[in-house]
Amino acid sequence: MDQKSGQVAPSLGSTLWAGMAARCPSCHRGKLFAGFLTLAPRCNACGLDYGFADSGDGPAVFVILVTGFVVVGLALIVEIRYAPPYWLHALLWGPLAIILPLVLLRSFKGVLIALQFRHKAEEGKLASE
Repeated sequence: MDQKSGQVAPSLGSTLWAGMAARCPSCHRGKLFAGFLTLAPRCNACGLDYGFADSGDGPAVFVILVTGFVVVGLALIVEIRYAPPYWLHALLWGPLAIILPLVLLRSFKGVLIALQFRHKAEEGKLASE
């Protein structure tokens, strides 16, 4: 239960699911994005202002690491087991290296924004201010 508002905080699982589904981190019904990766100004269901949300480069870094792990890992497995020619590697892993980040980036950005909302993340401030 939230100490200030007296409301029950949503579970971590529902917060993660709302982020992956690109839904409002507060009501889990409204849209989070106005475009593919463009954040909407506010929720169209509950009116939550998304001004607090700043995912920065975090989602891109995670997506790069996951994509690199998957593509390089699969390429190494295929190379060791089947030793295909290099043109076949390029044909297999080139499109995957382009499509996988496009699929993952939106959901990773949504999850990071939902976690920022859940944990009430703010910009860092100096103690003397």
